Amino acid sequence: MNREYHKWYSTHLQRNMELLVFGHSGRAVLFFPTRMARFYDYENWGIIEVLRDQLDNGQLQVYCVDSIDAESFYNQSTHPSARIIRHLQYEDYILEEVLPFIRSKNNTDVMEVAGCSMGAFHAANIALKHPALFNKVICMSGRYDLTRNINDFKDLFDGYRDDNIYYNSPLQFMGNMQQGDLLDSIRTSQYIFAIGETDPFLANNYEFSQLLWDKGIPNNLYIWDNYAHRPRYWRQMVQLYL
Repeated sequence: MNREYHKWYSTHLQRNMELLVFGHSGRAVLFFPTRMARFYDYENWGIIEVLRDQLDNGQLQVYCVDSIDAESFYNQSTHPSARIIRHLQYEDYILEEVLPFIRSKNNTDVMEVAGCSMGAFHAANIALKHPALFNKVICMSGRYDLTRNINDFKDLFDGYRDDNIYYNSPLQFMGNMQQGDLLDSIRTSQYIFAIGETDPFLANNYEFSQLLWDKGIPNNLYIWDNYAHRPRYWRQMVQLYL
């Protein structure tokens, strides 16, 4: 299996960023890590290995990017307004540095985006804001409004709200999206959600899936047995959905 390590200084983040590439051609998948995880965790958890056949035969090429969640959403030392601004800088890094890098290696106009746990939020958020860039969105064990308290998972903005937070809360901005070109573009992509039946984010997934249907956006919601918020389940999910 082709494996490449890349590192460069991000002008948008003002720090070095790393990523891994698996496979040599095929469908390009931008793969966001879990909560405060690293670019190498999917490899360490065996999630990349179960895709070996597709990666070796040129069907699939996976780009595992790094996270800066500890500097943004989970940075309790800064004001919530600064947390979301740091996330927007990360999004600019993805859009203006990582995606051009992917296109330089893979001759594709559109690509897929995926993630597990917090990575599912990242995948849904960026795809719904920039639907022309992605033709398939795979979200596993995610939540889609970081302003809510859900069991032990707290509101990541401590009750603070502003426009930046609103426009990075898919359950909020999609709920108010009116008919138009953006919504039409969103409808052209494929959306897959997978969640465990005892996952605390289950209701959040039901609500999000139904909201998309209400907006005329077809999607598939798959409910797995048990909690299913673990690498051993994600290894099975990627084989089915990627």
